[in-house]
Amino acid sequence: MRYEGNIYRPPPEADAYILQCTVGCSYNKCTYCSMYKDIRYRVRPIDDLKEDIQMAKKAFGANVEKVFLSDGDAISLPTSMLLEILSELYSTFPKLSHVSTYAGPQSTLSKTQQELMQLKKAGLTMTYLGMESGSDEVLAAVRKGVTAEEMLEAGTNIVQSGIKLVAMVMIGLGGNGQLSQIHAKKTAQLINQMKPHLLGTLTTVPMEGTVLFRQTVKGDFRLLDPYEVLEEMKMLLEHIELEDLYVDGTHASNLLPIKGSIKESKPEMLASINKYLRSKDETLIGKAYVGRF
Repeated sequence: MRYEGNIYRPPPEADAYILQCTVGCSYNKCTYCSMYKDIRYRVRPIDDLKEDIQMAKKAFGANVEKVFLSDGDAISLPTSMLLEILSELYSTFPKLSHVSTYAGPQSTLSKTQQELMQLKKAGLTMTYLGMESGSDEVLAAVRKGVTAEEMLEAGTNIVQSGIKLVAMVMIGLGGNGQLSQIHAKKTAQLINQMKPHLLGTLTTVPMEGTVLFRQTVKGDFRLLDPYEVLEEMKMLLEHIELEDLYVDGTHASNLLPIKGSIKESKPEMLASINKYLRSKDETLIGKAYVGRF
């Protein structure tokens, strides 16, 4: 396989064949993100991608079932090119049933609803949207490039197209203080409106080389302590009302991995968080509660 730079993919795509459609991220301005900082964004030629697909067939055989389109925002590609890529993938791999990609809000908003529906029909099954927060103040502070209303529009357009949406949010992105509660409540509100297929939660960890890291070192951004992180996660869960929503909080950044549906596992997830909040026992942080699937 031919890859340029570091390749990133969501944890659920660990067993997927990764096709690098772009190099880097089309936006790449978020203060918290350390990915793709050493490369310039560009679209790889379609002929190279078709060659890569044939190389994958030789390496893995024709039985590939999952494909992830990288890098940071493959939805930014022209729709006609994405349709050509999907056609090539499905004709090469007869057992293919899942093709996913990261979807930036700006790139998603550049697509019409008809285009998104075309992509769904052609076999794009899932997108991962870095929603991060439902607070305009937080989104502006981290230079996300869209408002909460625009983020809602991007996510809703994906949902309405029939493509499964994974919305990813960052616990602690508002920092320490009153903004923590605003961040949690408004993020839950936006999730309730957006109605994603799955909610993925990560905990804010400033990465060296990022704007957020420098802000943290200077004292301009104050990280939550472990129990404030749990309090914010608790508040987020308490305000989510979508019974069918599945929550996956098992990302390596999280202090307390939790996993389960709101309908079946919300009480147990909250009880697990409350247990750690009551105990104030540092040795308990990191032990998992896994909800029912």
